[in-house]
Amino acid sequence: MLELKGVIKNYLAGENTVFALKGIDLKFRQSELVSILGPSGCGKTTMLNIIGGLDKYTEGDLIINGRSTKKYKDRDWDTYRNHSIGFVFQSYNLIPHQSVLANVELALTLSGVSKSERRQRAKKALEDVGLGNQIHKRPSELSGGQMQRVAIARAIVNNPDIILADEPTGALDTVTSVQVMDILKDIAKDRLVIMVTHNPELAEKYSTRIIKMLDGKITDDSMPLTEEESKKEAERDEKLQAEYSANKKARKKPSMSWGTSFALSLKNLFTKKGRTILTSFAGSIGIIGIALIYSISQGLSTYIDTVQEETLSSYPLTIEATTTDLSSLMETFMKAENDSASHDKDAVYLRSSIYEIMNALNTSNSVENDLKTFKSYIESEQATEGSNLSTALNGVQYTYNISPLIFTKNIDGKVVHSDAQKLLTEIVSEYMGVDMSAMQTTMASGGGIMSMMSANSMMSSNIWQEMLSATDGGLISPLITKQYDVVYGEWPSAYNEVVVILDPNNEIDDLSLYALGLESKEEVSAKSTAAMDGTQIENTGKSKWSYEEICAMDFRLVINADCYQYDAVTDTYTDMRETEAGINYLYDNGIPIKVSGIIRPNEDATSSMLRGTIAYTTELTEYVIKHNSDSAVIKAQLDNDKKDVLTGLPFKDTEGNLSDADKASSFKNAVSIQTNDEKVKTYLTIMSTPSEELLNSMVEQAMTGVTRESMIQAMLQALQSQMGMDEETVASYLDSMSDEDLTTYYTEAVKQQSAAQYAQQAMSELMNLSPEDALKALDILLETADEKTLAYYHDNILEFSNSSYDNNLTTLGYVSLDEPSSINLYAASFEDKDLIEASIKSFNEGKDDLEQIKYTDYVGIMMSSITTIINAITYVLIAFVSISLVVSSIMIGVITLISVQERTKEIGILRAIGASKKNVSSMFNAETMLIGFSSGLLGVLVTYLLCIPINIVIHKLTDLNNLNAYLPIPAAIILVAISVLLTLISGIIPSRSAAKKDPVVALRTE
Repeated sequence: MLELKGVIKNYLAGENTVFALKGIDLKFRQSELVSILGPSGCGKTTMLNIIGGLDKYTEGDLIINGRSTKKYKDRDWDTYRNHSIGFVFQSYNLIPHQSVLANVELALTLSGVSKSERRQRAKKALEDVGLGNQIHKRPSELSGGQMQRVAIARAIVNNPDIILADEPTGALDTVTSVQVMDILKDIAKDRLVIMVTHNPELAEKYSTRIIKMLDGKITDDSMPLTEEESKKEAERDEKLQAEYSANKKARKKPSMSWGTSFALSLKNLFTKKGRTILTSFAGSIGIIGIALIYSISQGLSTYIDTVQEETLSSYPLTIEATTTDLSSLMETFMKAENDSASHDKDAVYLRSSIYEIMNALNTSNSVENDLKTFKSYIESEQATEGSNLSTALNGVQYTYNISPLIFTKNIDGKVVHSDAQKLLTEIVSEYMGVDMSAMQTTMASGGGIMSMMSANSMMSSNIWQEMLSATDGGLISPLITKQYDVVYGEWPSAYNEVVVILDPNNEIDDLSLYALGLESKEEVSAKSTAAMDGTQIENTGKSKWSYEEICAMDFRLVINADCYQYDAVTDTYTDMRETEAGINYLYDNGIPIKVSGIIRPNEDATSSMLRGTIAYTTELTEYVIKHNSDSAVIKAQLDNDKKDVLTGLPFKDTEGNLSDADKASSFKNAVSIQTNDEKVKTYLTIMSTPSEELLNSMVEQAMTGVTRESMIQAMLQALQSQMGMDEETVASYLDSMSDEDLTTYYTEAVKQQSAAQYAQQAMSELMNLSPEDALKALDILLETADEKTLAYYHDNILEFSNSSYDNNLTTLGYVSLDEPSSINLYAASFEDKDLIEASIKSFNEGKDDLEQIKYTDYVGIMMSSITTIINAITYVLIAFVSISLVVSSIMIGVITLISVQERTKEIGILRAIGASKKNVSSMFNAETMLIGFSSGLLGVLVTYLLCIPINIVIHKLTDLNNLNAYLPIPAAIILVAISVLLTLISGIIPSRSAAKKDPVVALRTE
């Protein structure tokens, strides 16, 4: 039973209060057709809205099936309207962009009815009102009577207890009004129908009960409930209340699904295609800007990653057995620049810097790294799955102080060493007028940075280069195969196979062609001379070779130690390369080296890691090292660390100044390992060499009474023959010398002459000395001579090898695979390089300073900030473009607010059929999300299209075909999501305003 008990409704109209209902007391039967009559403004519609839950009473109570509504919440009213009330309005209140069927289904959708059942019940309801054949039409395609019947079908489809009809025939003609009233009369047979009307004839004809109102009060009720009917209705209400309490949890509250929200919003957007497209485009501008910036940034980052990988492959993190601390060197330079003495600023003063700088260059700290231990550490880390070092390493290369000794025949048929270093040194020596080979030897032996500079200059002209092997044991690393294309043949598959490297233009330089035997020494020297003289020279030789010719070249590998042949007479090993016959012998017995293919840097390679012209595998290096270690000459040198097996001379014990005692001991040791013939020779040399005191005495005696004129006269003839000049020129030269210089020069000449005379006289006296007597005399001399005398013999008699034990082993090609001279660590990115450096730091932890690994990170110094700079620029640009994205989001919020105003009636309709405030809010949130999605999707699609001309322009301007702007799929998805999120946020305020709209006011809005 529905009961209004003392219901009062007051409105505020400005500062005045309107008393719409003044204490209404009414009870309604379960099923009857009640008509409410009265003049306009008497409160009929207000009472109908209160009964329907669209409006709330000020005082009193609305009792539904015996349950008071005073404590009803919004969700309770929503459930009541959805399950118990069906509205029929004078103006139909159909949603225009929904079909007839969809309008009727809407109430069922809120009730959570399945799609199939929902459609079946909606069709039946439409058939019941005679519109079974109109289900797919839009409301605008129907007549007024048909639209009212659709409204009735919507009201009854959910089988409500009460139908509320507000002027259902007010906008219809007489015939149609009768049809509508017939339908309502039929509905009233099993439910309560309350109709507000101004037509008393229809009310009299169809109503079972007529209630008249005036000024907010009931003035007449044609058939109020009797006491007996009230008692029966109360009993029925008690039963319903018990059932309600029992099924309270199972009773489902109405809720609009996200699917329904999206469907309603999508259909609404399709009805305004033009505005939707313009709105989506406006919203996409910010997305397009961000996406384009990100695309270019991503392309540039990818390009930089590629450059980094290729740069790091060309310049790996190199750890050398002996390295120079450049950081301390730079500190010395800065100190020399900044340090200044304290003095008055009244004149120009000297700042001494050249000494500090040159001293730093010469004595810069050289650090010895224990690469044997570090190599073991690397191999251990590589074997540990998931370690930082194994993850970060893109490749590891161990290098040794040995290069394959390769010979070939040049175009004249002469066997030559396949290397351009000697020729290059000769050309530079000829041009500069200095002995470059001697200079390099001096630099290499000088230590410090001079030694490093010498090594680098030698490396720069290497024709043969070892390739990085793969981490999985393959001969060639993917780092190389990705950077190079095989233009002919194939990659090496055996230790004795190599590849020839062309430049991007399929060319090889002159020096390399000489090393390959394809150009003669005379041709290269002629070109060099012409360049030095600034003249032009025509290339008369061959300048083009087929791939087949290159791959058919004959190279021979000679093991370093095999170049030395034992000489039993001298008990030394001689280098066969010193004679042409020896070189031919070595070539004929060498190991054939096959050119398996020809490679060229691919177009996408920005930095190629191979600098030589011929590349060989690590297996070739290991082959040479193994066979060298088995040679006789190396074994002989290993067995004797005191004597140079190549010259037969002893090694000097130590570098630097030795005391007389050390020299005396060294002299005795050197004599002890000599053969008898060598000892005899040593004794004769000792006896024919005057002591320092005797020689000085002889010189002093010869210089007695010598005048300047006599010195000039004595030296004139000697110098004339030595210098190849005429007498007048030499005389002029001697006259120009000072007395001190002339005396020094003459004294040195007298000393040499005196020593020679003494030696000649001594040798003539010792001619008849037998070897046995000489050996005995030498033994006595070694026993009786004091330390000073033996030290003098050490400096003036004994001949030492110019080499050292270690240098000899290096020259012979002896190295251990466990002790590399350097280790190259390859990383794919700077992040990986940082991990490698962290691993080195971890290795150094807990070790003494001398045991720690030290290195200089050249690439890190040059390029570490590039990625940071690009990221910073990208973030700044995105921040600027994001402003347009925010502006477009605000615009979408404004457009959504306009949409709320346009759909106010729809809001009222939805609230009338049971939609909650949350459902209304969700509907507009769905609309903003759809606009955001379309904006994001449009922005992404436009970005992909714009990337095509942008890449064309980039390629044209930069000539970098591998620099491409592109938007990754994950980034595109994220940008669409950002667009959806921003529009959703921008639509929160409009959607909340829609949810808060008064449904009564909303229904009256046109």
